[in-house]
Amino acid sequence: MGKEPVTEQFFIDKLTEAKDHFERALDCKHTEFDDLYPYMIEHPQFFWYKRYVAWSELLTITSLCQELEFNWKENFTDNQVEYLEQRVMSAKVLDFWFEKNEALI
Repeated sequence: MGKEPVTEQFFIDKLTEAKDHFERALDCKHTEFDDLYPYMIEHPQFFWYKRYVAWSELLTITSLCQELEFNWKENFTDNQVEYLEQRVMSAKVLDFWFEKNEALI
């Protein structure tokens, strides 16, 4: 008996996990990355690298959802969708992902 086909819900679930992973990395909270590379905590570039890895994961899954024509955008704010479509993890993404600081612009 074969495996069930991968569904849109599978990708949306993975997207939700990747978003959570990225947001935890932004907040410097524990992620799976900490368990994989515990020695990295001692290095100053650790948090930057951890965020980069989480951002890359999020971009990969959004790209797959886009290619498969799955409705991934409803899981994000309009600004977050714009950041993901631009694909660059800029200072703006890091500062305003949660949009709590946008009133200060």
